[in-house]
Amino acid sequence: MLRPKIPTNPTPAGDLTPPVVVEPTAVVPSAQVPHPAPVAPAPTRPTVQLTPGTALALVGGGTAVVLVVGAVLVSLLLAVAITGASIAVCALVIRSLVQADAKRR
Repeated sequence: MLRPKIPTNPTPAGDLTPPVVVEPTAVVPSAQVPHPAPVAPAPTRPTVQLTPGTALALVGGGTAVVLVVGAVLVSLLLAVAITGASIAVCALVIRSLVQADAKRR
């Protein structure tokens, strides 16, 4: 199901026709037609020029993105750590309650 299907080239079958022989023809010179002058292509989009102000803005924006992503990742890691610690405390409390209940009987 997940294997790629590789197409196979079919092998020729049946009668094959021989290639057609092309006879060379004589070249007849004609009057020279002047070529049109080449036209420079119009630029499709303007070029981007990086000024010191835009470079500083790009660096500042990149730094802000890195800081925000880092803060989100650290907060997620902290949430996982707090959840794990609280589950461990709950497990210890439940275990001590079960053992205390077993000693009373």
